[in-house]
Amino acid sequence: MPRLLLVRHGITETNATRKFTGQSDIDINADGYRQAEELRDRLADEKIDAVYSSDLKRAITTAGVICSPHQLEITACPEIRELNYGEAEGLTYKEISEKYPDLSEMIAKYSPVLSFPGGESFSDLTDRAGRFLEIINNHPTDQTILVVSHGGMLRTLICQLLGMDQEHWPKFRFDNASLTIVDIYPQRAILSLLNDTSHLKDKGGLI
Repeated sequence: MPRLLLVRHGITETNATRKFTGQSDIDINADGYRQAEELRDRLADEKIDAVYSSDLKRAITTAGVICSPHQLEITACPEIRELNYGEAEGLTYKEISEKYPDLSEMIAKYSPVLSFPGGESFSDLTDRAGRFLEIINNHPTDQTILVVSHGGMLRTLICQLLGMDQEHWPKFRFDNASLTIVDIYPQRAILSLLNDTSHLKDKGGLI
């Protein structure tokens, strides 16, 4: 498997207001675009052989800005979309607690049997992550792949790459426009960098 540069998309209006965005197809806002430009500048001289992005606008836009100096085609992958929150999309955690108290308790506990009404289950997310890693595994080991996705999916990918049980999922944090690097070796994967935002001039408001 190749070296992976894992990026969460730039900030959106729903991120800024702490709403569950899920698979609602909204784009990054002006601050998110600026974040993507700053990460683009950081990675301008980085060797990147291929780019994969969630097919949702906020990820595709972020990927397009970052990889513009490399003139690479973006492969859109629905496999690495965010979890579909169903009827909870567009709601804050407080609103979910009021409308779906049992669901909010499962969210708080990060239950492995978590399932959103009208949306996906946590196992659906992990299954999609596994299918994506099978795609990535077809690349030569000497390549570097940029992957632009979402917080929930990136947590799931990290757990799978490091051979960790998904119960550790909530222990990872991925801020908007953050960079995480995983180096892959025959014996193991090494987490070389996690949730780094040192390239962002203004780190306020990251969620």
